[in-house]
Amino acid sequence: MDTLVTRPERIAEKHLSALYKVSSVLGNSLDYTQTIARVLQLLHTDAALSNGMLCLLDDNKEMLVIDSVHSTEPLSNHQTSQIKYRAGEGVIGSVLSQGQPIVLPLVSEDLRFADKLALYALDKPFVAVPLKSRDGAVIGVLAAQPEFPNTELLEHFTRLIEMVATLIAKSVLLARNVEEQKDTLVAERDRLRRKVRGNYSFDNMVGHTRVMRKIFEQVRLVSKWDSTVLVRGESGTGKELIANAIHYNSPRANGPFVKLNCAALPDNLLESELFGHEKGAFTGAIKQRKGRFEQADGGTLFLDEVGEISAAFQAKLLRVLQEGEFERVGGSQTLNVDVRIVAATNRNLEEEVRAERFREDLYYRLNVMPIYPPPMRERIEDLPELVTFLLEKLSKQQARPLSITDGAIRNMMNYDWPGNVRELENMLERASIMSEDGIIDKDLIMLGDLGGTEVLRSPTTTAKTALQDPDMDERERVVAALEQAGWVQAKAARLLDMTPRQIAYRIQTMNIRMRQL
Repeated sequence: MDTLVTRPERIAEKHLSALYKVSSVLGNSLDYTQTIARVLQLLHTDAALSNGMLCLLDDNKEMLVIDSVHSTEPLSNHQTSQIKYRAGEGVIGSVLSQGQPIVLPLVSEDLRFADKLALYALDKPFVAVPLKSRDGAVIGVLAAQPEFPNTELLEHFTRLIEMVATLIAKSVLLARNVEEQKDTLVAERDRLRRKVRGNYSFDNMVGHTRVMRKIFEQVRLVSKWDSTVLVRGESGTGKELIANAIHYNSPRANGPFVKLNCAALPDNLLESELFGHEKGAFTGAIKQRKGRFEQADGGTLFLDEVGEISAAFQAKLLRVLQEGEFERVGGSQTLNVDVRIVAATNRNLEEEVRAERFREDLYYRLNVMPIYPPPMRERIEDLPELVTFLLEKLSKQQARPLSITDGAIRNMMNYDWPGNVRELENMLERASIMSEDGIIDKDLIMLGDLGGTEVLRSPTTTAKTALQDPDMDERERVVAALEQAGWVQAKAARLLDMTPRQIAYRIQTMNIRMRQL
């Protein structure tokens, strides 16, 4: 053996160089599993430490399992994964139980040595040191066999293995911390996805009328495919809710759902918002920016108020809808995206096309699958169910129970609702704020936001429909008719298909107290 190689100062130089390489390798990745094989190899080639082995505590923190081994002889993963060390078992198990390094000058002279891998030479030393957490708890063991059976050098080998074990322990703890945070983020992401899907599931699309059941069926069917959808209807009818339901019940539900109101931006900003821009493309473009199409790649892009875009920009939008490709503003590279388009408008696009304000080819590209959510006046029978649903939302927001009287609902069913569901939601929120006890009666129902005048529906239609409610008893029916008729007995009698004498008799026998309006 070359005495120059085994001189303590020469060994110290080799170990210093090896330690530098080990720290560099471990610093290249947050995941020790990607670097530990290289670390054990460096101990073999650069530090004269052969058959390096890393053992870590199992998930139950009861036994050590082999995580990685470096050997010149082939070892199967199945072979190493079956080997475990209990606390106090062999040298490795003794390090776990004692929390201190164990140095064997000669393997053959220590009965504790359990060579389960049949790798280590009996005529050489063996060193095993603990990996510890910040609180001093043992989380693993690093072991290796010095190639030189020289007791004078064991101190150098032991010191190096201890320093490497400290570096590996930090990497293991960091990797576990990163993994725990990743698991937490994944769990939180999945929880939010479930919440969002719950918010936009078909259960949250309220209505039992025939026209709404037709809408639900259309949304359910179109969600399965990537066809372009155009949601058409008045403001406040729930077009964005339908777009959300389509996305979150589609195969793209795990992809992004990106929204843009096309009416809110002029052409130059709309182009940048949709297609993105390169650094320096215009004044203020201080860095490259992805547009909504890139952000929505693999998911769904919702273009609200698409009927408001100018004729000049319509041609640019048509190209990306047809080809699925575009360039960022100020860029020359053609980008390709996989995006499902859901658009919405309250305009009559057929009239816009005839007036040459909307491109016919873009109209046909968008109007593949039209969905027409009805206005409130065409689904007034859904109002009680909508009120219940919206009050439950408000109740959660205000952290108190909210309820509404039958009289208030009957008043609302006689209103024309020009602002549709959005107006209904605003009115209920306003009424709930004004209610100290959480009970909303008809005195808190303020209808007709825009003009200050209530636009009532014909009493011969909805009023009679409301009075036919099978859950109402006779007295409630008479009181409801009187309320709707402004406490005019003759009008109330007509609503109930009675004669004035018949309703007067019921008012008397049922002890109904007449109001003077």
